[in-house]
Amino acid sequence: MAELHDLTAVEQGALIRKGEVSPVELTEHYLRRAARLPREYVDGAFAFLDPDAARARAREVAAIGPVGDGASPLAGVPTAIKDLNLTAGVPTEFGSRAFAGYVPTVSDAVTLCVEAAGMVSLGKTSTPEFGSPCYTEPEGRPAAVTPWDRTRMAGGSSGGAAAAVAAGLVPVAHGSDGGGSIRIPAACCGLVGLKPTRGRISGFPMYGDPVGLATSGSIARTVADAAALLDVMAGRRAGDPSWAPPPSSTFLEAACREPGRLRIARFDEPVITDVDVHPEVRRAYESASDLLASLGHVVEEVPVPIPPEAVPVFETCWAVLTALSTVPLSPEQRTVLRPLTRWLGERGEAVSGPELGLAIGQLRRFAAEALVSLAPYDIVLTPTLATPPLPVGAIRDDDDPAADFDAQKRFTPWTSAWNVTGMPAISLPLHHTPEGLPVGIMLAARPAEEELLLALAAQVEAAAPWKDRTPPLW
Repeated sequence: MAELHDLTAVEQGALIRKGEVSPVELTEHYLRRAARLPREYVDGAFAFLDPDAARARAREVAAIGPVGDGASPLAGVPTAIKDLNLTAGVPTEFGSRAFAGYVPTVSDAVTLCVEAAGMVSLGKTSTPEFGSPCYTEPEGRPAAVTPWDRTRMAGGSSGGAAAAVAAGLVPVAHGSDGGGSIRIPAACCGLVGLKPTRGRISGFPMYGDPVGLATSGSIARTVADAAALLDVMAGRRAGDPSWAPPPSSTFLEAACREPGRLRIARFDEPVITDVDVHPEVRRAYESASDLLASLGHVVEEVPVPIPPEAVPVFETCWAVLTALSTVPLSPEQRTVLRPLTRWLGERGEAVSGPELGLAIGQLRRFAAEALVSLAPYDIVLTPTLATPPLPVGAIRDDDDPAADFDAQKRFTPWTSAWNVTGMPAISLPLHHTPEGLPVGIMLAARPAEEELLLALAAQVEAAAPWKDRTPPLW
């Protein structure tokens, strides 16, 4: 007999609306599961697990119940918030010992939206320091690992969120993505990872990314669950400097539509560095191309739309974004920063104001050129990562942060392209290696066309379903 965690988040929400299960029962189920699974795995997934607060919130939601026809399909469903996001009254340490014990007094837009939808947060998911690396190995805590092989990384920076969803600790979770940080862990953990278009989700109250690379998004087991969580988080707030146009209906409804016959561009040449792509990744990419063609779509080879000259410009902007986190720190806080953070922060601090302005302008021109070249196509297909998930520690190099950074680029040579362009992108768990490791395939769409992207992703999922393929830890 199926257990509650075998059900999707949307299915769980439907049971709540029918009165067949309560938010309290669901919350208790997931808390019991967290108590049963290996401690190091749970501690690697969660930076902060708060059973008492989750129970209190579940009772509160159960007392109110889903309200009206416009109630979220995820009302009463458990989830978790990434440790980069402000949660009033709940520890938020940004994956850094420099912020040990910090408890914010305000919540950000994502947290407020999750609460308004009636979802129940079990706590904060683990992230690396300030969300910078593509692996989740925060200082002094267990690494976030994929449940398909617990010697291998869950990816980053939303590695804790992906580890939690993949092991059935929550049915769906929030992540954030400035260079691949949703799609990377989704690929490592055999999940759906959705990065929405720029401006889709409010950055209130910090608005901390002047470059426009980062956004929040969804990590889920199914396309429908990812779409439903996007519905929860999406929307503008008064004061937002820019925003995406509203969808024609809900994103969940979009995941139930036929996409029509699409023109799909594809390329597998790495964008940001030269690297040998793993044979299983090539196999997954070719298989996905064949699947899309079998569904009636036209799949065409295209050249890489972003030139190599864009890479150092992106790196300048990335270093400055790290410096925005390190500059305000006291000398005492700086002493506990990881070597990679210090190295990137110092690079960013050395960039002058005019140099940053020129870099942002140049990056936007590279983005514009890519968008124009891809405009004839509805969708772009690439691999998500260059290899299956790597062993824990394979990338991290505290003795040589520059080598660490280069290794990250070799692992993730495609994901940041769609942060530069602002396009929505989704990683789908379409392949496993003979050893059972997940391999993700990435689809991207024109800016603000999440509805089409979700319709195609759901069509792919129906043709090659993955939900019932679960890891050994399940």
